[in-house]
This record gives sequence, C-alpha cells and structure tokens, in this order.
Amino acid sequence: MPAVVMDVSQNGSVRSVDPLCTVAEIEECDFSRLADRHRPLNIERQRSFDERSLGELSMGFSPRPSSRNVENPFRMIDHLDNIYSPGRRSGLTTPRSQTYFETHPIVAEAWEALRRSLVYFRGQPVGTIAALDHSEEELNYDQVFVRDFVPSALAFLMNGEPEIVRNFILKTLRLQSWEKKIDRFKLGEGVMPASFKVLHDPVRNYETLIADFGESAIGRVAPVDSGFWWIILLRAYTKSTGDSSLAEMPECQRGMRLILSLCLSEGFDTFPTLLCADGCCMVDRRMGVYGYPIEIQALFFMALRCALALLKQDDEGKECVELIAKRLHALSFHIRSYFWLDLKQLNDIYRYKTEEYSHTAVNKFNVMPDSLPDWVFDFMPSRGGYFIGNVSPARMDFRWFCLGNCVAILSSLATPEQSAAIMDLIESRWEELVGEMPLKICYPAIEGHEWRIVTGCDPKNTRWSYHNGGSWPVLLWLLTAACIKTGRPQIARRAIELAEMRLLKDNWPEYYDGKLGRYIGKQARKFQTWSVAGYLVAKMMLEDPSHLGMVSLEEDKQMKPFMKRSASWTC
Repeated sequence: MPAVVMDVSQNGSVRSVDPLCTVAEIEECDFSRLADRHRPLNIERQRSFDERSLGELSMGFSPRPSSRNVENPFRMIDHLDNIYSPGRRSGLTTPRSQTYFETHPIVAEAWEALRRSLVYFRGQPVGTIAALDHSEEELNYDQVFVRDFVPSALAFLMNGEPEIVRNFILKTLRLQSWEKKIDRFKLGEGVMPASFKVLHDPVRNYETLIADFGESAIGRVAPVDSGFWWIILLRAYTKSTGDSSLAEMPECQRGMRLILSLCLSEGFDTFPTLLCADGCCMVDRRMGVYGYPIEIQALFFMALRCALALLKQDDEGKECVELIAKRLHALSFHIRSYFWLDLKQLNDIYRYKTEEYSHTAVNKFNVMPDSLPDWVFDFMPSRGGYFIGNVSPARMDFRWFCLGNCVAILSSLATPEQSAAIMDLIESRWEELVGEMPLKICYPAIEGHEWRIVTGCDPKNTRWSYHNGGSWPVLLWLLTAACIKTGRPQIARRAIELAEMRLLKDNWPEYYDGKLGRYIGKQARKFQTWSVAGYLVAKMMLEDPSHLGMVSLEEDKQMKPFMKRSASWTC
C-alpha cells in the first residue's frame, strides 16, 4: 500500500524513503504465535530428517540401502550429507574453533565486520545488512537481501548461533504472506521478497518491516531465486541444528508449497526448466540471461530436492511431493543432456545439421553451428567440461557461470563424472576463472556492439566489471563447498590464500574488475557483508569439512541419465 515511510539505522538516524514502497505493519502477535511453537533443539539426533530418494517415492517409500565411501576424508559425495555436527557456542564475538583457523588475523576482522552488519527487529537479530559502506549512496545496500544473507546464515550456523537464522526464516515467511502488487498487477502468492528493511518510528517508538518484491528494484524484476534460497536455507538450518520443528511448522510447510506451486504448475512450456526474465537472480541487471539461465535451473533443482526431504507426507504435502518427483526426473535429464558441454559435445554441435524435424532430430533446438563463438574453442580444455549458461530455441549461451555450476555440484544435478570435469576445467583455466581474485561470476565478458545490444549500454556492466566478467569474493564459499565434495580441497585452499592477500586490505569489496580481478570494482561497495561471510564460510568448511552437509545433497541413484551424451560422463 502507498505510504510515506522512514528509513532507520541502528544508531536511530532517519531519512525519507520512496513512498511507492510496500509497507505493512507486522503485529507482535503474528510473530509471537510463530515463536511459541519453538521447541528445544534435539541435539541427540544423528540425522535431522530422512533424505527421501525418488526411488523411495516411486516404490512406495520403501527403505533404500545406502553405500558410503569415506576412504578419502575429502571425498564425501555420499557421506557428508548424513553428518550432523551441532555447533558449540563459545561466545558472541569469537569463532567456535580454537585452532589455527581462529588465530589467522583476517578471521577476527571478518567476524567483527559480520557482527557490525547485524540488523535487529524489536530486539532480535533478523539478518545482515548488504553493505556498510557509508562513503557511497546507500540505495538498497542498507537492506537485508534474501540471497545475500545465505552465506551470513551459514557462518552463524557453523559457529553454533542458529537463532538469527531462525528469526530470519520466520520474518521472511511472514513477508511472503503480504499481498504483492506492482502497478496494479498482483504477483504470485508464493513470491519471496528480494530484500527487506527495518523502519523505526521515533514518535511511536515502534518498528515495522518494509519489503521489496521487485517494485523498487532496478529494472523492476521480481526475484526468482529468493524462494529457492529460502528453502535451501531452511534445510541447512535443519541439518545444522538437528531440529526439524521449524520446518515442520504448518506455516513453513505452506511457505514451501506456495514457492513450489509457482514453479510446478503445468502450462505451455515444453521444457522442465524455468522460463525467466533478465535480472531475476544474482545477475540482477540486463545481461542476456533471459530464458533458462543455469543459475536458476540449478537452484530450482536444489530447492526441489531440499523440499522433498522437508515436506510432510500429509494430504497437502503428498501431491506436492509427487509433482517434485516427476519434475526432478525430467529436469535432471534435460540439464545433464542439453546444458552439458565438453570437447566431444562441442565437436558434435560444430557438426550439427539444421532444420531437422520430428522426434529423431539430433539438433533438437535448431542451433546454428555458425553461432558458436570463437573463444569457446580455445577455452574448452581436452579434459573438463561445464554447464553452459542457457539453452533455448536456436540459442545456446556458451558462457561459464560460476554459481550455477557450483550449485549443480552441491545438489548432485551434476553427476560425479560431470562434477570432476567442472573441477578439471577450473584447474585448467585458472587464470581466466580465478586470476588474482576469486572468482569470475561469468566468463568471458561481452564487449563492443554485443555489449551495447545485450546490456543496453549499461555503464556498470562494462567488460570485466560487475556482472560482466567481474570477480566476486562471495563465490569463494560455493567454490570451496564444491571442491570439498569432489575431493579437491587444494583448489579451494589456493583460491582462499589469494583472497586473503587483499580482502582485508581492500576493506571487503563487493567485486573486483579486470581480466584477472586486479582492481577494486569501479562502483563496488566496501564492507560488503556477503564478501565477509563468504570468506568465513569457506574457511570454516576447510577447517571442518562436515559443515558441507548443510549445503550438499548426495547423488540420487534413481536420477541417472537415460542416454549417453558425452565421453566426460557415463550412464
């Protein structure tokens, strides 16, 4: 509803906010009703909930024997997902561990910066602000973003401080229930906000929340990824604490079903992937990722698998679980078959015939071989591969996108063979993808006429900057998790050492510019919270690889691909 509202920082300063923002006062009774359901953590549980495979669903949920190979302590594809390691809270200002990890000087500075970013609502911490750089105009960097908070949440969970994560989950769940209208058009009921902020009325001494569902965002695009991150975080909380009571609350069950109902409804699309607009994910400006971006497809897949484990088998949940099972089969086959690229597949596309008709067509999307970019032939190593950025009729986006590929590994959307190939690619193309500051959000950058057409001459997304080939320290935690899962911790260790040389000295920038990530981003905020949290999560995971279980899912043996597409992986 239109309103004139005020912004507030923790020191009580107030400024005007765009009156077009959606505001709703959240009554105390709403949250007390949810909070009353809180039950003590069940710290004796060794498994916070059952990982129900698709095979169990299709065979009447019969037990499935598990096999685990933990000969290599870092190769934990099947093992780590079942580990429960409750954090031991040792204080409010220090990391949990008392090892070399804690004594590293940058770690203490990182924790201090992370705690400074905490946002409180009615006396309780509910999230972390996006950035604390007061030298730049705040815009929406003074808000709590759903996607940005995920690494912060993981850091607090690993440090044995789950309450802030619980508070965040409940507050955003409440925001989801708001009526969402943009220019008289109503959004889907399940849409999660991109961000929210706390507003303080100094006259009434009263705090309210204000949420942005896309109506205030640059480009006015609603976030597709927020709901997926919310489900993934709910599972991480459950795995970390061993407490399933939060996920089992009727409100959380309904919240998951609402998110998934937006994605699982039947329509005109012939693909199991999600059709998305530019700007709907971490790449939140026009960058030519419209269609079926790999980041959204990987997050969609991971959220489906997390929801499969969290949803109850009651009357309301059973139908949703059945839809998830069907979609996972189709989605995994589609992504593994058509988004995967390695040397053999690249050569096959190079030799594609066009204008093929009927179900026997090899070139199913009518991709023109002449559309293959020159750079991809040099970029593709003899060993290695990756999931390309997009596949749609007559169009394949061959760019490498870090987040989508890392999430594909963590969710087991990538087969073990494909996961190993992605790691091979990163090692082979270290200078291009890591350089002097990890990690490229995408590669390569677009420039010249293509940049003008694709980005609309966006001055922030010039070549090798921001989302156009910029380097983002937050991606360290995703790389580290993927490295541990694939048994390559040395890759993560090398990347973290690079970041440690500059992050603190440069005041934790949001991103870096240049082919090698040598320069602080021209419009990068300092003290960017997810740069801080991403580093901490990466360090804690390397110190205690069992933390990987929060964000990793073991391979489901029932989702093997139906046909062999490439020499880099087998059926």
